[in-house]
Amino acid sequence: MTKRNTQQRRHTILARVNQHGEVSVEALALEFETSEVTIRKDLTALEKSGLLLRRYGGAIALPKEIVAKGDEKRDTLRKMAIAKAASALIKDHNRIIIDSGRTTAAMIPELSKKRGLVVMTNAMNIANRLLSLENEPTLLMTGGTWDPHSESFQGQVAEQVLRSYDFDQLFIGADGIDVERGTTTFNELVGLSQVMAESAREVIVLVESEKIGRKIPNLELPWQQVTTLITDNLLADDTRKAIEAKGIQLICAEA
Repeated sequence: MTKRNTQQRRHTILARVNQHGEVSVEALALEFETSEVTIRKDLTALEKSGLLLRRYGGAIALPKEIVAKGDEKRDTLRKMAIAKAASALIKDHNRIIIDSGRTTAAMIPELSKKRGLVVMTNAMNIANRLLSLENEPTLLMTGGTWDPHSESFQGQVAEQVLRSYDFDQLFIGADGIDVERGTTTFNELVGLSQVMAESAREVIVLVESEKIGRKIPNLELPWQQVTTLITDNLLADDTRKAIEAKGIQLICAEA
């Protein structure tokens, strides 16, 4: 399939979505006489361009109310900047873990040009996005017990699976950063995060600047387990210095 034909197909898919309000992967695959994998990649590309919304088994047209307010747009831009800075640390053929979370999920489109990746995740939404990438990284999943709070698999089974592998990098978010102690979370299930950190040579935390200084009772990863912290460029200078004094590599992405 040439690039021209791909563009024509995606243009027609978008027209179908806008005309009918929704489309299914199965119906589109039959119409275009192609695989469902190809159609899912088309829908992912169109969603990335902000032209439709993916839904299970297909896609829907963008509702008028989807237009984000100014603060929401800025929040999205910051997540994308942090995700881009994180993905720049990944080399071809790396073995990585991507933990559940909106900021970590924002990394997935940035991985499309990486070759030979092996990616472990505990989140189904991240797994589905990885499967839609044209470079087709090798996907591993932890399995385990589904936790609706974090929308991810947790528990002893997941921990045992992770201990069977070794990885170059872990990419993980946080609900808060205690500048003195490390990353914090509202979730009391921190065992898997700690095993993830133990299984990777580098631990890279992705977090927006407003979460830094937010003290939450549950310590997730102490600074001793963190290699790099990636945030946005709104971080105060004194906080930057305090984090760097802990021996952490600090990257402030320009949003």
